Amino acid sequence: MKDYKLVKRKYIISGFICLIVSLYIVRLFSIQIYETKYKENAISNAFLRRTIFPARGLIYDREGRLIVFNKPTYDVMLIPKDVGNNFDTLSLCKILNITEDELRKRWEDMQNPRLNPGYSAYTPQKLISQLTQEEYGRLEEKLYLFPGFFIQKRTVREYNTHAAGNILGNIREVSATDVENDHYYKRGDYTGDLGVEKSYEKALRGVKGVEILMKDAHGRIKGKYDNGNQDISPESGKNLTLSVDMSLQEYGEKLMAGKIGAIVAIEPSTGEILCMVTSPNYDPSLLVGKERGKNYSELVKNPFKPLYDRSLQAAYPPGSTFKPTQGLIFLQEGIVNTGTAFPCHRGYVNGLRVGCHGHASPISLKPALQTSCNAYFCWGLKNFLDKKGTKTGEQFEKWKNYMVQMGYGYPLGVDLPSESRGFIPNTEFYDKSFRGPNWRANSVISISIGQGEVLATPLQIANLSATIANRGWFYTPHIVKQISDSIIDEKYRKKRVPEIKKGYYETIAEGMRMAVLGGTCKTANLPGIEVCGKTGTAQNPHGKDHSVFMGFAPYHNPRIAVCVYVENAGFGATFGVPIGSLIIEKYLKGEISPSRKGIEERMFNSNTIIYSGVKKH
Repeated sequence: MKDYKLVKRKYIISGFICLIVSLYIVRLFSIQIYETKYKENAISNAFLRRTIFPARGLIYDREGRLIVFNKPTYDVMLIPKDVGNNFDTLSLCKILNITEDELRKRWEDMQNPRLNPGYSAYTPQKLISQLTQEEYGRLEEKLYLFPGFFIQKRTVREYNTHAAGNILGNIREVSATDVENDHYYKRGDYTGDLGVEKSYEKALRGVKGVEILMKDAHGRIKGKYDNGNQDISPESGKNLTLSVDMSLQEYGEKLMAGKIGAIVAIEPSTGEILCMVTSPNYDPSLLVGKERGKNYSELVKNPFKPLYDRSLQAAYPPGSTFKPTQGLIFLQEGIVNTGTAFPCHRGYVNGLRVGCHGHASPISLKPALQTSCNAYFCWGLKNFLDKKGTKTGEQFEKWKNYMVQMGYGYPLGVDLPSESRGFIPNTEFYDKSFRGPNWRANSVISISIGQGEVLATPLQIANLSATIANRGWFYTPHIVKQISDSIIDEKYRKKRVPEIKKGYYETIAEGMRMAVLGGTCKTANLPGIEVCGKTGTAQNPHGKDHSVFMGFAPYHNPRIAVCVYVENAGFGATFGVPIGSLIIEKYLKGEISPSRKGIEERMFNSNTIIYSGVKKH
């Protein structure tokens, strides 16, 4: 008779054996295929894989002058497994001129998975960065006392200028977030921070190489593995040629010393930025070396915000530099022609009053640009928005779309980080503000003269000047002219054309030329150079008005378009026009004529920062 209990027991025992075998198989598979600990241990006992960092790309200005280059520095590296617990910490601290507490903190940070994702005791880790040449020499001499330690050579940035910190940016040590977001980086690597160093990081950084070295049983280096045939050579980063004329940049920063604001100059035919000054600025060399953290903290705490790039981040009321855009819209929409005249009774008077200064009345478009008449542009907007047979909201959307086409209301797309969009309101914005659609032109009339809700960056204003200079088109402004072995992004080589007839731009250019010959921009009337300009005095509820200038030159075949914005400096003609005219003259002639040296000295020595207080933007 069959014993079913024995049969069941046989199956149970067989199943149990199969389970144990399966567990062993899974574990062996895991160890051999997925587990890296033992593999790393074996490899680290026999080999040292040393990263070879590529040379970061060099940076030149448009004239081929070397601006940013590399200098050698040294990092203290170690393989934790090979160090042991009894190395002479006191001697190491003495050699490196640090305290034991500092060393302990660095060691803890190195092992912290939050600060150093992917930490392994079997792979090289960075302990201390950027040794000086003297520290390197002292440690190299005594390195045999510290098993598991080695020195890794790399480079940091060096500068041939004290200017353009906002353009050049700097490099910093990667954060844990950087490491998580890009597997190229390991703890202790460097990445671009601000300026072109950040926006062109992938081009500048190059590709790392690897050197494989053999070790003996005591961890001592015995030479290259396979005579170096398995090494991977690094690929140097790509060199950048900026569109910036560094001489003009330095000159602009000198003019803006003691002031808050910005200068942006563009080559109209290419969209290349010739200078981009923000003031106050900072020396880029402050953010290199061991003092970087301290200097960065001081810059952050500075009440005048030198790290804040006002040329492309500050959103300002554009003031009367906005009037050419209104003239273009009125012409395009048939609201005015060159002979249409509006009254100016020391301002716009129509249920409310917008003040203006004295000049002939009634006045047409070109003289209105020449004298910067507020009333003309208020009447023009009134007739456009409240046009018979239309709805104000629908007309306003049409107005807003024209403004966007001309480069306002959204980032232009410059190849630098953190560009502001400025602000151009839409119909929905005013419907909410006025609690319904029952608003009219008079409700928003101040936008016609660049006040009220409209805001623009100096870059956007300079771009408008370039568009008028080109008589109706522009390239997206950009700071990099050329990348070695590559080409710049297609968007910087594609024309952008607002839907406004070319002939209307000519009318606006004529009005801006009249402003220089006998209007609000007379200081910009340079001998031998036909300058076109438009002033702006932007009202400021927080203090003294802002001084603004927008212009281009020459009148025919223009080579430079410029915007100058000086906070709390009063009328546009007081600071904006003189500084703008000096930038134009310096670029086109290479020097300032003797008759204008007095203006130059006055701009160099003027201080308007005293009127600013501490502000936020």
